[in-house]
Amino acid sequence: MFKRNIQPKKIEEKPKVDGAGEVPVKKGKAPPELLRGFRDILSDEQARWTLVRDRVRALAEAYSFDRIELPILERADLFARTLGKQTDVVEKEMYAFEDPSGDLVAMRPEATASVARAFVNHGMFNLPQPVKLWYEGPMFRHDRPQAGRYRQFHQFGFESLGVPDAIVDAQLILIASRLFRDFGIDITIQINSIGTPESRAAYLTELTSFFRPHRNKLSEDDKRRLQKNPLRILDSKDPAIQEILKDAPQIIDWLDEDSKQHFTKVLEYLDEVEVPYQLNPHLVRGLDYYTRTVFEIWEAGDEGERAQNALGGGGRYDGLVELIGGRPTPACGFAVGIERVVKALADRNVSPEPRPHARIFFAQLGDASRRVGLRLFEEFRMVGIPVAEAFGKNALKAQLEVANKLGVDYTLLLGQKEVLDGTIIIRDMDSGAQEIVDATKIVSIMQRKLSVAEGVNRPKQDVVQ
Repeated sequence: MFKRNIQPKKIEEKPKVDGAGEVPVKKGKAPPELLRGFRDILSDEQARWTLVRDRVRALAEAYSFDRIELPILERADLFARTLGKQTDVVEKEMYAFEDPSGDLVAMRPEATASVARAFVNHGMFNLPQPVKLWYEGPMFRHDRPQAGRYRQFHQFGFESLGVPDAIVDAQLILIASRLFRDFGIDITIQINSIGTPESRAAYLTELTSFFRPHRNKLSEDDKRRLQKNPLRILDSKDPAIQEILKDAPQIIDWLDEDSKQHFTKVLEYLDEVEVPYQLNPHLVRGLDYYTRTVFEIWEAGDEGERAQNALGGGGRYDGLVELIGGRPTPACGFAVGIERVVKALADRNVSPEPRPHARIFFAQLGDASRRVGLRLFEEFRMVGIPVAEAFGKNALKAQLEVANKLGVDYTLLLGQKEVLDGTIIIRDMDSGAQEIVDATKIVSIMQRKLSVAEGVNRPKQDVVQ
């Protein structure tokens, strides 16, 4: 099914022959290329990534969620048992292989199953309930790469385990909604209830009967879904199936009474906190462990492109902990793709505050000056004053060129004579004026100079009269 025993292949490079039939001398190998679906996240992107991570952490702390770090590699059967053997994730997308010990392992395609495993392994049912956890990190799926979707992707998630009440579902949806509002991203919450496994049985029979006359329009994948797990066909991305689904029976009409009441309460709570939502009768999510409430987070205006533009999603999974050998434990959670959030921020030209601009540059001449410079640099850092340097350059002219490009206010000049005298030169980069001061007092002197400069440049309305 999902077993992929990856064996290293011996790669033989054949020499290329030129037009004259001679083998050219190989001057060097081409650099290795990235695997398809993987990417480097470069420094110019990091500000938005940091913004997302910082906001998520702050929100988690505000709502009393504790962080959990989960392993990237798990036993493959954890995901086969919990996500569903007939799901696309397990059948087609999971990176699963036999490790050197002979164990069948998988790189995690998602984190909720790992959270449930940790809950059982560490006896968290003995803690005050609910246990509220959040995580952030890379996931892996051999999916078709597309905008905002990669084979190594990153998610953050919030999970609440131990309480069955509808208010938990509503609060998690509220947290997701507030987070995107803080980012300035307009979203809609798509929401549905899929009831319990027992209440779904009659609906699945009805759904199978509905699709029987349409079998000739189904792809092989959808025919297989209809036979093995009919609920999965509601998750089909085929436009023809989406059109047929408009007339299909809706699962909400087949819910048991408890699931109906639970869903009604979730919606009432969302109305109370004014979280906008849209009922979506065909929303089921793509994993088998969900029960009752399911929801997805879509960018506003992108309702027609669910697979492409969903920023995240989640729902209730009351049977998951018991499924992997724990006590019956109601639970609910959601996860969001960080790449998609970062892309949405970039589309809106959201530019986070850059790191503090250095207003002082340290220039040195000679090894003795460098040694002193390392110590001085740390002294400035300890009091929170950013200082730029170019320790790798020897020529003073080259260092001053760097200082000019950085636009610093002052440059500190330290040569062999200054080291011997215990002094340092301060150059005002605007006026060119220089002064020699005691090197042991340089930090406090620069603190005063920067403080005065800030007072001069401060808008008049901010100055206390």
